[in-house]
Amino acid sequence: MKNLLLVWLLLCLCTTAQAQLKRYQVAIIGFYNLENLYDTIDNPITNDDEFTPTGAKKYNTIIFRDKLNKLASVIKDIGTDYHESGAAILGVAEIENDTVLQFLIQHPLLKKRNYHIVHASSKDLRGVDVGLLYQPSFFDPIEAQKIFVPLPEKSKNVSFTRDILYVKGIMRTDTFHLYVNHWPSRRGGEERSSSARMAAATICRKHMDSIQAITPDAKMIVMGDLNDDPEDKSIVQGLRTNSKPDKVRQGELYNPWVEQLKNGNGTLAHKDNWGLFDQILVSKSLLDRKMGEFFFFREYIYNKSYLTEYTGRFKGYPMRTWEGNQYRGGYSDHFPVYTVFLRQIVDNQ
Repeated sequence: MKNLLLVWLLLCLCTTAQAQLKRYQVAIIGFYNLENLYDTIDNPITNDDEFTPTGAKKYNTIIFRDKLNKLASVIKDIGTDYHESGAAILGVAEIENDTVLQFLIQHPLLKKRNYHIVHASSKDLRGVDVGLLYQPSFFDPIEAQKIFVPLPEKSKNVSFTRDILYVKGIMRTDTFHLYVNHWPSRRGGEERSSSARMAAATICRKHMDSIQAITPDAKMIVMGDLNDDPEDKSIVQGLRTNSKPDKVRQGELYNPWVEQLKNGNGTLAHKDNWGLFDQILVSKSLLDRKMGEFFFFREYIYNKSYLTEYTGRFKGYPMRTWEGNQYRGGYSDHFPVYTVFLRQIVDNQ
């Protein structure tokens, strides 16, 4: 945390019309669905045949390296409007294993960030997992575990989905509890698959409740590709969220993405409709602007023009990597999201 940039921000006091100059430290926490970041080696345990040189996609080292180049060019810029070091923490989804993440963090565009990895290998039949990248100068993990998500019967055609990755760590002097999610997809229909996402939400919420039963004001962040929109039942009821920051009660999460979607913003598109499946939610304790502690400031969809399709039937959508088995050379079919956290500097720090 010694390398955190000291920035000057003008914030208006709620009780007066007078602006007051204050010093803040900044930390960026983001999430990015990397859209099928596989290696080129056939894994006999998982269904990754199409992502091999002899598979349907003719997936080879050239494509893999180009994919890494594209992803690294995005990740290096996420959050740099607020902090030159970019994302202190980045949750990721649709990765085959920790090997592909090692290749990613060693990319020349990211190497100076000194990202470290926490990875959760699960039994998902597609062979994709979730993971966490973090910069040790910002964040020090002290505990990590996988949380298994059992799917209800008749909810989907597959037996397993991605485990939830839980990471507890220290940001400056604050303890954070992070959950990286990639909930079951809508394949087979939204209604038919909804119980699977509710199952994932319930499991995640149960784990949070167990922590808050001991530490009610624990700082918690839930992030991921939830495959549901901010006002869907799995999120509002399953995770217990509230989109009004002044109405969030103890034990609820604040969801800042509701208004984004209402304003026509999203992280992925399907049949010309925007969805906002990629979300970062925060506990009530991160809304309190206590001196010397991090608090939530703003949320952003990183939807720069270069990440957007500029022609064809996907015009305006995120520039995807694949169209069927054809390599399009894009970045991901999801836009990344990130959140800005601030911490007011105390004079003796």
